[in-house]
Amino acid sequence: MNSEILGTRIDRTSYIAATTHVLGWAQMHECHYVCVANVHMVMEAYDSPDFRNVVNAADLVIPDGMPLVWTLRRLGAAGQERVYGPELTLRLLSAAAEKGIPVGFLGGTQESIKLLVKNVHQRFPAVKIAYRYSPPFRPISVDEDEFIIKEINNSGAGILFVGLGCPKQEKWMAAHVGQVQVVMVGVGAAFDFIAGTKRQAPKWLQSIGLEWLFRFCQEPGRLWRRYLYHNPRFILLVVLPLLLRRSP
Repeated sequence: MNSEILGTRIDRTSYIAATTHVLGWAQMHECHYVCVANVHMVMEAYDSPDFRNVVNAADLVIPDGMPLVWTLRRLGAAGQERVYGPELTLRLLSAAAEKGIPVGFLGGTQESIKLLVKNVHQRFPAVKIAYRYSPPFRPISVDEDEFIIKEINNSGAGILFVGLGCPKQEKWMAAHVGQVQVVMVGVGAAFDFIAGTKRQAPKWLQSIGLEWLFRFCQEPGRLWRRYLYHNPRFILLVVLPLLLRRSP
């Protein structure tokens, strides 16, 4: 089942269901992509019909942000849990190691991806990292893109974690459907968290929906628009109408 929040599809799923889907697709060598949705993604999709189509075309759209989880519960999904991107990444890595499915990483800086690979190997010694690449912070040429596609397909990776940030990573995944033979999972800041280059919010802040405040205090210059522009509009467009309506 799924719901819509401001026109963006959000699937009613769980860690177990999401992991099962991704592993099943990877074992069948199928090409799919997974979006990990939060308020930022929903508001970007609200502002851009083209981006909304990219998200809605995904094979799975996971409720990562607590405000989305609360909204789904209010819409009738009483038992909906948060499927947190960094935690899902770790669960997928653990399952991939157990099932012998090679994985790949696309995104991050050269420093962060080295630390990411190191920490993943320490945590999951059996996991096979078949591909890793930190793309330059500039537009990629056609020749470079073709090389990336070839490298990914030749690597044998079954799951490709894409950490380019929203909305870039979702657009990249959608543009490469049918070109790369992997399951693509857009995991955003999970690369930095697992690499240890950025701190995660304490669990108690995450549970009350204030992870955004922790991240904003760490990087106000980069994240001000995401939180100070998108969050108030989400409250006005989604939260207040839900609070004013009768419970289903």
